[in-house]
Amino acid sequence: MSVWDDLVGQEPTVETLSRAATDEASMTHAWLFTGPPGSGRSTAARAFAAALQCPRGGCGECRECRTALDGTHADVEVVATEGLSIKVSQMRDLVQEAALRPSVGRWRVIIIEDADRLTAYSDAPANALLKALEEPTPRTVWMLCAPSLEDVIITLRSRSRHVRLRTPPVHAVADLLQRRDGVDPAMALYAARAAQSHIGLARRLARDEGARIRRRDVVSLATRIVGVGDAIGAAADLAQIADEESSASGAERDAAERAHLLEVLGADPAARTQPPHIRAQLTALEKEQKTRATRFGRDVVDRSLVDLASVYRDALVLALGSTVELVNQDAIDRVRALARVFTAEALLGCLDAIAEARDRINANVPPLLALEAMALQLRVPRDLGA
Repeated sequence: MSVWDDLVGQEPTVETLSRAATDEASMTHAWLFTGPPGSGRSTAARAFAAALQCPRGGCGECRECRTALDGTHADVEVVATEGLSIKVSQMRDLVQEAALRPSVGRWRVIIIEDADRLTAYSDAPANALLKALEEPTPRTVWMLCAPSLEDVIITLRSRSRHVRLRTPPVHAVADLLQRRDGVDPAMALYAARAAQSHIGLARRLARDEGARIRRRDVVSLATRIVGVGDAIGAAADLAQIADEESSASGAERDAAERAHLLEVLGADPAARTQPPHIRAQLTALEKEQKTRATRFGRDVVDRSLVDLASVYRDALVLALGSTVELVNQDAIDRVRALARVFTAEALLGCLDAIAEARDRINANVPPLLALEAMALQLRVPRDLGA
């Protein structure tokens, strides 16, 4: 057993980080982990943090390893923003914390799981971090995670050592689900393939029937978009799927947070009105919850678009006669129908339309408008039954 067990298909990364954890000559004060979604950026950062604290370089069994991996180690801080961006006040607090020496461990480690969100609306958070990277504190390590180098401003990435993760093989992800989560082999393989090797999504698909049903609904849209009305309806369906999942995920949590806040403030939850200072706290909480729900909704839409794109990708594979493994083997009839009515060039156009919709939503375009524009470009050119 070791801290690297859950980092599948990343042998070069494990070798680099293992060497740095045991040889300080290979160590530096800032690391930047990049890789496609689901490749294990956060997993790599947490495993590296555990290896740095472990007296044996990452045994996976000692107290240092266990607490670092589960986020309870006193000298390992994990920042996973649930909003659309990381606030400058939060970053300034982290910079102050980074200036302190480790309290119980060998290193003080700060992991920022969404470093690409440092510059969503302002460069101020990134500039606050830049100062800490330019004048590093001994025994403090920053670990930034982002999808690609281009998602992090050049001043930050130029002061960090880059570690690139790759998409793990489908069979490696399936093996992980069987070994770690006890998933049935057939279900593990389906989930790994449907998630396109995204480890987190694969785990959810394997364990949540609702997630599998929602994915099938999204995949089925590809062959249902024939006329303008179908396109508008498909866009509304995608938006509704995101709203339903966001509401189901957040309602219980929001209520629990509100009840906890009222308890901490000593307020009566049954009171018809609250004192001004409590109302102010509740308003701030509601604003934070709304921001979190907005981000989660966008993430759900983006995930749905990735699933939708996989159908056109598979149809393109068939149209070109490639031997590449299909993502949607369980929906082969739909894939063949698309390959029959679309040319290879048209399928590429569909993939471009989906990619453009993802970019627009990421640029703060209202999701429904972006989805409607996309769906109009995905209309099938002729009867699927022909």
